[in-house]
Amino acid sequence: MLDRMKPYRVTAFLFLAVVYLSIQALTGQLGLLSAHARAEALTAKETEAARLDREREDLEVRVRHLSDDNLSRDLLEERARALLGYSDPRDVVVEVQATPAPPKLMLQAVIPALPFRNQGC
Repeated sequence: MLDRMKPYRVTAFLFLAVVYLSIQALTGQLGLLSAHARAEALTAKETEAARLDREREDLEVRVRHLSDDNLSRDLLEERARALLGYSDPRDVVVEVQATPAPPKLMLQAVIPALPFRNQGC
């Protein structure tokens, strides 16, 4: 029986390889059906890259103002206050109190009072 199947081994192997590769082409990590997920991930990464670029540009401006060549007195004072925790006497300080958390509701089982009959033993 195996001798009769010998000429078909290569064909069966190639058929299984084509089936496997077709399934991977459709459902694999880089397959056709996962293109939407890749597009969403790309959009999220592009948004994150744009945010990081804006943050980097802001930091570059702040560093430029704190350099020895171009020292911004206001920025220097702001950073010193932030790091040391001081405020200017002319500043208006508004204290904000945290709102208390709402009380937790306790669930109690309501057990109806059963009449107790004291019957003699």
